[in-house]
Order: sequence, then C-alpha cells, then structure tokens
Amino acid sequence: MEELEKIISAAQGYSELSMHDDAITELDAIPSEFADLTEVLETRLHILMHARRWKESLAVSRKICKANPEASSGFIHAAFCLHELGRTHDAKTVLLEGPESLLKEPTYHYNLACYEVRLGNLAEAHAHLETSFAMDRKFREFAKGDSDLEPIRHLM
Repeated sequence: MEELEKIISAAQGYSELSMHDDAITELDAIPSEFADLTEVLETRLHILMHARRWKESLAVSRKICKANPEASSGFIHAAFCLHELGRTHDAKTVLLEGPESLLKEPTYHYNLACYEVRLGNLAEAHAHLETSFAMDRKFREFAKGDSDLEPIRHLM
C-alpha cells in the first residue's frame, strides 16, 4: 500500500507540473487489482480533467458513479464532462438521476444552472443559481466570470 501512495503522489506531482501524460503513465503502472480503488480513480479523473481529456474523464467518472452510487462527486464530474463534450442535455439528465445527496451540494445547483441556461430554460437556471448562492457565497463570484451564465447575468 505504501508503493501505491508513492505512485499516486508522483502522478499528482506530474499533474501539478502540467505533465499529464507522465501522470497517467504513473497511474497506469498501478497493478490491476488496485486500479479501480476510489483514490486511484479520483486521481486519474483529476488529471484527465485538468488535461481537458473529456471522453476519458467521462469514462472514469462513470466508474466512480458505479463504484459509489451514493456519492455526489462522480455524478457532478460526469455531468461536467458531458457538458464540455457538447452533450448538455445528457449532463442535466445525469445530475437529475443522481443520488439525493446532490441536492445538498451547491456545485450541483450551480452546474445545473449553467446547463439550464445552455438549454434555454432561463427561469430554472436563475432558481438553481440562487440556490447555489444561498448554499455557498463563493459561487456568486464564480458566476461573475462564467460565460455559460451570460444570458442571465443581469439577474445576479
């Protein structure tokens, strides 16, 4: 297990240096019996998302959802990847079909607001955005520079 921690740490180090291919190579060296551990999957996802490798990120996100269907993070990341791939309707569906725990996440409401704007549902978007702001004030700052929210910026 100590060896696994070293590999993950090395992968994270490469990722911080934007050496994403080297980071993935490190993770690929993990023995197959450990490759689907949550910590390994989450590290892989983090690296792939920073590399903007959305299809691969989506596949890893789905593995996380399957391994831990009650956790919200896999669903939030899977939806984000779909959105980045231009599949915003599918992104919304992933969030809406996710676990109930998502409702307690400001990121869920914020991202859903972004997806609703893209889908032309501005009133729904505004409601979700306000919910995210009420849950965590930092989302109001994020929203100021988020191009997805441009059509409803005047409501913020």
